[in-house]
Amino acid sequence: MRSYATSAGPSSSSSNLAPVLLGLGVVSAGAFYYTTLDGSQKVQQVKQAVVAGPPALTNSEFKPLKLVKVTPYNHNTSKFTFELPEGTSSGLTVASALVVKAAKEGEGLAKNGKPAVRPYTPISEPSTQGKLDLLIKHYKGGAMTEHIFGLKEGDDLLFKGPIPKFHYKANQFESITLIAGGSGLTPMWQILQQIANDPNDKTKATLIYSNVTEADILLRKELEAFAAKRPGQINVKFVLDQPPAGWTGAKGYVDQKLLAQTLPGPAFGDRIKIFICGPPGQVAALAGPKDKMEQGPLKGLLADLGYTESQTYKF
Repeated sequence: MRSYATSAGPSSSSSNLAPVLLGLGVVSAGAFYYTTLDGSQKVQQVKQAVVAGPPALTNSEFKPLKLVKVTPYNHNTSKFTFELPEGTSSGLTVASALVVKAAKEGEGLAKNGKPAVRPYTPISEPSTQGKLDLLIKHYKGGAMTEHIFGLKEGDDLLFKGPIPKFHYKANQFESITLIAGGSGLTPMWQILQQIANDPNDKTKATLIYSNVTEADILLRKELEAFAAKRPGQINVKFVLDQPPAGWTGAKGYVDQKLLAQTLPGPAFGDRIKIFICGPPGQVAALAGPKDKMEQGPLKGLLADLGYTESQTYKF
């Protein structure tokens, strides 16, 4: 199978937190002070609880967001930063996506002449206020990517979401494996980012990330930083179909041997989960094709290795 490339701590008295939460209605951007037996943990809890306003996006209608910055990432991928209303976050959860379409009538049309609507998974944290970051690969001839790469700073794009995918919960599994190809990294990024930034999440996570060339690897430094931040808990394995001379990582493609060497065995039951996201051909070879919005039966290499449908999830 070729690797195709193309996204609770200790509890204390709730009364310590209540005065702070009661005061949130009048606190905007200012700081607040309080004393608890476990100050650092309460600070984190309060930061997560503070919501200055309703989410900027809704899954019931498209809303325009202004493009404020385009940052080239590599030879065919750029980061697009969109402005959210002041004091608001996207409202997305881990892991979820959103869908976009052109803001101007007659632009961003699919081959059938209708407005193209495409899903994307943001790389900015769901709690981030004021902005939304998308890391997008440019597909020549793709109706939406051609449109997005043609946008200028100040232009609008229509967004709708969140579109829930897999509801990740800390410590739900002992171990997870995330198998991604190309831009299929982004939902895996959401999960890894959540684990790396939550000191109470002890889930062991291994990313198997395949690409054609080394230049195609997305968010490499950030992924390696996650692994360095949580050594022994987060592991990253890069796989290249066309590795350069001197490459010490995995070579070729994600095959049964690599999976057997890397994944916890099927006998671990519901203590493990395997996530798959990539081009349709890669997903089908690993776990069988998705059936539109449904998961579809488990097939491919993971089925051959003895894993079950309940142990896998296809983004």
